[in-house]
Amino acid sequence: MEPIKVSLESLNLITLAPMLIAVAGGLVILCIDLIKPNLHKSMYVMLSILFLFIDLGALIGLEVNQRGFFDVMLIDGLAILSQIIIVVASMLFIPLALTSKRFHEFSLPEFFGLFLLMIAGFQFMVATDNLILIFVGLETASLALYTLIAMHNREKSFEAAIKYFTMGALAAGFYSMGSLILYALTGSVELYKIAEVLTARDFEPIWAVLAAVAFMIAALGFKLSMVPFHTWTPDVYEGASAALAGYMSVVPKIAGFVVAMRLFEFLIQSDVVWVRDILYIGVVLTMTFANIVALVQDDVKRMLAYSSISHAGFVMAAVMIGTTQANSALFLYWVLFLFTNLGAFAMLWISRHKSAIWHKRFDHPYEKFSGLVQIMPVGATIMAIFMLSLAGVPPFSLFWGKLYVMSAAVNSGYIVLALIMAINSAISAYYYLKLIVYMFMREPVVDDNTIYFKNASLSLKTIVGLSAVATIFSVVFIAPLMEYITKYVSVSGF
Repeated sequence: MEPIKVSLESLNLITLAPMLIAVAGGLVILCIDLIKPNLHKSMYVMLSILFLFIDLGALIGLEVNQRGFFDVMLIDGLAILSQIIIVVASMLFIPLALTSKRFHEFSLPEFFGLFLLMIAGFQFMVATDNLILIFVGLETASLALYTLIAMHNREKSFEAAIKYFTMGALAAGFYSMGSLILYALTGSVELYKIAEVLTARDFEPIWAVLAAVAFMIAALGFKLSMVPFHTWTPDVYEGASAALAGYMSVVPKIAGFVVAMRLFEFLIQSDVVWVRDILYIGVVLTMTFANIVALVQDDVKRMLAYSSISHAGFVMAAVMIGTTQANSALFLYWVLFLFTNLGAFAMLWISRHKSAIWHKRFDHPYEKFSGLVQIMPVGATIMAIFMLSLAGVPPFSLFWGKLYVMSAAVNSGYIVLALIMAINSAISAYYYLKLIVYMFMREPVVDDNTIYFKNASLSLKTIVGLSAVATIFSVVFIAPLMEYITKYVSVSGF
């Protein structure tokens, strides 16, 4: 029997370059720690940022619409855009490790090594249409993320990591079952071949396709924290450190959105009405339920957790609509959300206290922010800007994201959906404005032991400042950004 010869050119290894750079970064950090332990964390922060810069350069240099490594890698517009968002969000997050000595996990080199390996997992997830590689990327990223949460080393962090791990394992089981049924039906794990076979067969037997789609919606529902699979989200965000919670609300979800786009788009394009109906119900439930629950939260971090579930529902609507305009609006929305939400979560670090003078149950109750404008006027103003943006108040950034998603809904004939989005935006304004009322209209609740980050480290000020500038002046770069996004989305075959 003739041996199979594989040429390096046909493997097109350049498609693997961004992920391999992140993997190499993680391994280099771990090796440096083996050779020279107990180095200062600033060394690891700088190394992480260096590898992320190289990763970003490799991404920008990639040609669109090519396959590689036995055709399992797919570098299309969606893959490049989502990887850019993942890497940029990671570059915003990592300098926050320099902010404070009280988070011991930031002094561990394992934290940075795992962080880079997690990024590689997310990159694999979005840069393929092979169900097996999506699963490998998903599990690589998830296992690293469980560990990062547990490293925070508080009672709530262990609880959060175990909850996330248990729910993640259940989601992985659902995903495996859905993939299994699709493979049994079509004899392939490549999404484009699955689409061809199912279309040729007119989606028969319908019960089997319905079962596969139900399992996939459940699996991705967990990752995107869609109602009713959202129950882990507030507890996990509460247990994680504030900045990591902000990061988790952005990066794992963009990876989930891209997988959902690849998976459901061909079903929606083929007019499989029930898939659209199931997603429609999921989107409306997620937006509305999360908003209503956020209204009654006493803790700002939990409120932001429910708010990010609601935003994920908003953006999932774009996946359901499935037009090029909707997909472009999705990426625009998530880029703007990245800056606003990461900034809002980072601002939760502004004050701390050894004993919980505000609340025994929560770390960030509304009372903690009472009269903040008198103690820290710049911090209070920046937090107010983030809240107004999340509420969709013009001219702040997320107003434009919501506008584009709603216009995509109207243009595709989803008038009722656009109205539900508008009503949800109005409801959400209440709990965002509630925090502004506490900051600007209440008297401060402090004692002599309260420590405010008036003299916060330069990295925290820089990241929060960058996020605030992006939130305020987004109106200036909306048009060119949308043009750039549409250019990439339109070459993704959708």
